[in-house]
This record gives sequence, C-alpha cells and structure tokens, in this order.
Amino acid sequence: MDQTLTERYAAAPAWRRPVTIAGVVVLAVVGLAWLAWAAFVQSTPKVTSQLIGWQVVDAHSLTARIEVGIAGGTTHPVCTVQALASDHTVVGQLRFTPSDGSNPVTVQTSRAATSVDLTGCTADGQNQPR
Repeated sequence: MDQTLTERYAAAPAWRRPVTIAGVVVLAVVGLAWLAWAAFVQSTPKVTSQLIGWQVVDAHSLTARIEVGIAGGTTHPVCTVQALASDHTVVGQLRFTPSDGSNPVTVQTSRAATSVDLTGCTADGQNQPR
C-alpha cells in the first residue's frame, strides 16, 4: 500500500498550470487598469468648489462666497448652496451657474440661518458634487 499520489490518481493535465497563470495575469492587468482609470477620473474633476466665507444679512437672506475651479471644455456647471437653521433644517437653497473664480451669491431663507453648506458643483459628465 505504498503508492505515490501520481500512481494512485492521474497527474494533472500539463496545460492546466499555464492556463491558470495566464488567467490570473489577465485578471490582474484588467483590475489594475480599472484602478488606474478610477483614480485618474476621481483626481481630475471637471468642477471643484470651496466655501470661502458667508455672512447672515438678515432673517431672510445670507451671502456666501464660493471659489469655483472649472476645467477647460466643461459644459453646464451647476453649484448648490444650502442655508441651515440652528436645528439643522434646510431653510434656503440656491442652485446657480458658476463662473471660474470667486462667486458671491445671495441665498434667500424662510427663517434665520445659522450656517451654510456647500453641497458642491457638478457638470456634464461629473455627477459627483465636488
């Protein structure tokens, strides 16, 4: 009863190992290419925005200054700013078409606002606000 495994069971076909290695290499290359593409797309948005400052004007309006960067060839950029009350409810919202650079905006509110939230800016081909 002293048999080796290859004597007891048939040896694996000679083609199986190279095909398995080639399959793993192809999957790794496809995965790395997708990862590089996703990193590039996420690191180069068409529109970026940053809330520079804001000031409450009165109980029904506030002004905010938004710095927007728009890449060349970008179409239909839109930014959204929300005014929030002390209980964190949205009391005003403004969607506007920005220009490249500083954008002063006035948000009309239904009651006194205590903070501002820049939801971000989107454009054609960029659905994630930045």
